Amino acid sequence: MNNSLPSIMSKNITSQQDHPSSSNNNNPPHQLSRYESQKRRDWNTFGQYLKNQRPPVSLSQCNCNHVLEFMRYLDQFGKTKVHMHGCVFFGQPDPPAPCTCPLRQAWGSLDALIGRLRAAYEEHGGSAETNPFGNGAIRIYLREVKESQSKARGIPYKKKKKKKISHNSVQDGNLNQILKNPNQPSLLN
Repeated sequence: MNNSLPSIMSKNITSQQDHPSSSNNNNPPHQLSRYESQKRRDWNTFGQYLKNQRPPVSLSQCNCNHVLEFMRYLDQFGKTKVHMHGCVFFGQPDPPAPCTCPLRQAWGSLDALIGRLRAAYEEHGGSAETNPFGNGAIRIYLREVKESQSKARGIPYKKKKKKKISHNSVQDGNLNQILKNPNQPSLLN
């Protein structure tokens, strides 16, 4: 496989497209947001990855298997230590010494990447129904990566719990009274 393709996670990759001020037009430059700039780089990198396949793959032929291969390919550029099952540091968040376990792309980076590529696919004319980045196999792969990295690194990934709204609370009762009697100032304090 071609290892010359740059890591899309790199923040140092720049191109002519990311800096419109470097072009020769007299219009004031339109600065893309960090998200839009990263999404463009990710999209271009994925397109280059498909072109580098033997035989090359067109975007219309791309499916979830190509996306899965792309994510596995990106692991070689990863910076997150993921301990193997046989490693003495497996499950330890802060190992006391170095080990030979591989560096991988962090789950959060892959998840964000897929989100950007999913949006870019639809912005480039692809339909939501045929979007390979939204395929169930991608979600399953990301879940497996998340769980395995959590165990290997000893760092649990927990969903942030949404605050429950209690409909029986005193505040809700006060709100109902305020709505019924908006001119009563004593209830607003």
